Amino acid sequence: MGCIAAAYNYMNRADPDCGTTFSWVTLAMGPRIGWMSGWAVLVADILVMPSLAQIAGVYSCDLVGVSDPSTLTVTIIGVLWIIIMTGICYIGIELSARTQQLLLGMEFATLTLFAVVALVKVYSSDPQGSIHPTFSWFNPFAISGVGALSGGVLLAIFIYWGWDSAVSVNEETEDGATSSGRAAVVSTFILLAIYIVVAAAAQAFGGTKTLINNQDDVFAPIAKSVLGSPLDKLLIIAVLTSASASTQTTILPATRTSLSMARKGAIGARFGAVHKRYLTPSFSTIWMGVVSIAVYVLLSATSQNLVADAFTSLSMTIAFYYGITGVACAWFYRHHLFASARNFLYLAFLPLLGAVILAFIFVKASIEYAHKDGGYAKPFLGVGSPVVITLAMIIIGLIWFAWRYVQDPEFFRRKPQPVDHEIARTIHDRPTKEPV
Repeated sequence: MGCIAAAYNYMNRADPDCGTTFSWVTLAMGPRIGWMSGWAVLVADILVMPSLAQIAGVYSCDLVGVSDPSTLTVTIIGVLWIIIMTGICYIGIELSARTQQLLLGMEFATLTLFAVVALVKVYSSDPQGSIHPTFSWFNPFAISGVGALSGGVLLAIFIYWGWDSAVSVNEETEDGATSSGRAAVVSTFILLAIYIVVAAAAQAFGGTKTLINNQDDVFAPIAKSVLGSPLDKLLIIAVLTSASASTQTTILPATRTSLSMARKGAIGARFGAVHKRYLTPSFSTIWMGVVSIAVYVLLSATSQNLVADAFTSLSMTIAFYYGITGVACAWFYRHHLFASARNFLYLAFLPLLGAVILAFIFVKASIEYAHKDGGYAKPFLGVGSPVVITLAMIIIGLIWFAWRYVQDPEFFRRKPQPVDHEIARTIHDRPTKEPV
């Protein structure tokens, strides 16, 4: 993620477009692969919404003491959360930013309290089943087998996904050409610190057996033992605020990508509509909310296992569009890679390293999840449902691509181009004036 964040940072400095991956891949590698990259961003954002809405629904019930809610109840609450977050994104970026500060502030404070108390109790009172952290927990070479490693990395792709939301609002951010990219890079390290500390604390206090036996909710069996009652409710609130904040930061990049695609003629002009008062992508925001609700209700009504498999296929989609962004960065700056060691490191080595790792994980995951027992839901024609969902999204994208190619071929006549020499020369410098 850090390697790809570097690519985002330097592509954003050259082209601070809210379409991010779509715009940059189109610029560097051409409109056809650019269009499919933009579609991958939209697919990833749509596929994650059922999981986020379901988590919000379940933890909303937990918060009020409903321990075993029906699927219908969870679905209704999840839909309401999507509507609320869509409304916040529609009203404006300032409200969205303030909401994020509140939700993430509460979550960060709660997780910090949990981690500190859990680790103190592990070392002071040694609770039953607890284990002391060891270096091997953080050593990737201690993992037995490539399958376990690739499975962990695939999960981590989703866990560490989302920092690019800061870049998608670059046109609405002060000094967005540099501050948005820098925020993305910093976010990857903040996420890393949070997850390492909290995961280590949970595993140390609860032990591996407790976590394995409670995979649907690892906090539930240890929350009261760590924080006591009623402070254990804070962890429920932390997960609920996390799901809510993630729903919001999923809507933001999707609507900005569709806005950018519409401005360039890649999709219908309606997606480029901007609200006169709120200055947000009005049609795109409503479209994202409606499609997210439709997909969530469809998957929830069909099978809860399909919601889980949509989550799995999501990671493969993320791996694709993050990876192609790394390749686009190196290709875009290809004439300037050897101008300095710094250029080579940040513009080629790191982006391509991230792309290679993600490509390997994509291929490995496609093979693993294509097996008939590769998903939670029933396989389709002997193929695991995560891969089937991914293929279905690709087919839908190709159909839309072909329709746009016939309806409005002007976009697809664009030619790829390398970075402007003047921009490349000052790429590591901070701009001396506000971007236009």
